[in-house]
Amino acid sequence: MDRARAAGHSWREIGDVLGTTRQAAFQRFGHPVDPRTGTPMSTKTAPGAAERAVAIVAFPAEGRWEEARGDFSARMSEALDAGRLAGAWARMASLVGGYEGMGEPFAHRVADHTVVEIPLRFEAGEATGRVVFDEDGKVAGLWLRP
Repeated sequence: MDRARAAGHSWREIGDVLGTTRQAAFQRFGHPVDPRTGTPMSTKTAPGAAERAVAIVAFPAEGRWEEARGDFSARMSEALDAGRLAGAWARMASLVGGYEGMGEPFAHRVADHTVVEIPLRFEAGEATGRVVFDEDGKVAGLWLRP
């Protein structure tokens, strides 16, 4: 990637060669610079983030709402109580049916956070679970997207 970029190839061209988007290519192989400091940003993900994210998404699939919230930051705990989490899972089921399983999680770094994307399979469609961990390893975001 570094040689391709040094030769003047765009992220779009690199993504085309890899069969992906320019954004996905950059997220996987780029070396972003922190605009706050001018220094390269870390691309290291929090240890064990993928496994933790899988458990966090599996809990609602099993109706274990409170357990899913166990690693929430204080802000997330205030914003998403067990009832709201159950409601979000019910809305997902109304769109794509019953939960059937998940695919391989993909963890990557976005600024100061570790983001884990998990492909989810439902009886009538697919979705993505996204769990965002802050610098302290607490869950700072949780999304289910059809």
